[in-house]
Amino acid sequence: VQLVESGGGLVQAGGSLRLSCVASGSGFSINAMGWYRQAPGKERELVAMTSGTNTNYADSVKGRFTISRDNAKNSVYLQMNSLKPEDTAVYYCNTNARVGLANWLYWGQGTQVTVSS
Repeated sequence: VQLVESGGGLVQAGGSLRLSCVASGSGFSINAMGWYRQAPGKERELVAMTSGTNTNYADSVKGRFTISRDNAKNSVYLQMNSLKPEDTAVYYCNTNARVGLANWLYWGQGTQVTVSS
């Protein structure tokens, strides 16, 4: 399973960005998809994750970010509004996918989001 992200960039504080991630490959089904981020000098942290029935957000992004999925396209999106400088990080797409008889975790290559003050 390969994950390809897009949509990162540079935006001023208060602005918006929309991240997209598409999963490709064969013989897999997606259990959950979501987004993590890692800022310089910090650990990677969960931003938002959805399994279709359950959706979780980091407290720091609740009310500002919205995650959505398009199951037909094996895609997940992250709409980020009211961006703050502290949202600056590399954002990674993540999926828990079933391949054969096992579940696996996959990561995208990351997309940079920079919020200027």
